[in-house]
Amino acid sequence: MTDHSITSTPAETPIPADDLNRMLTVIDPDDPQARHISLVGDTYTILVSGAQTDGRYCLIDMLVPDGSGPPPHRHDFEEMFSLLEGELEFTFRGETQTVKAPMSVNIPANAPHVFKNVSGKTVHMLCMCTPAGQEEFFMAVGVPVDSRDSSPPKLDKKEQAAKGQLAMELAPKYRTEMLV
Repeated sequence: MTDHSITSTPAETPIPADDLNRMLTVIDPDDPQARHISLVGDTYTILVSGAQTDGRYCLIDMLVPDGSGPPPHRHDFEEMFSLLEGELEFTFRGETQTVKAPMSVNIPANAPHVFKNVSGKTVHMLCMCTPAGQEEFFMAVGVPVDSRDSSPPKLDKKEQAAKGQLAMELAPKYRTEMLV
């Protein structure tokens, strides 16, 4: 049984004053101002960035085509996926299971994991990382695209290798370890 009484802030700590420098964030994933990235064949849309949450978390809309998904990796932050449409194979610490919409998956910090879409259809999900930073890694490594409906750019083997090398080089800066 899970103990739901554990909190990160003691109950007797007063709530800080409202920070009037922080603004409400409302975004449509199809908004022309949204940042869209193609990475490993997926399309990621940054809905809420760490800059908007004072680094507390980021929220990313993900479209994962059939056959796609990241390489095995781990990182020093929590990552949660909420599947909106479709199903994925999630491998967590070497154990694989199928996760289907509307399920959610929480990956604890530092745990090795990977997901792959083998469903034959595009998967749509939301990814929240806490603290933020993963969205910046995606922006540094991915290829910007015009919209979340844009086809991923066709990278030749040399370009794919260069992107893979860039990911390996930048991963430590973003508290990530590629396990390939």
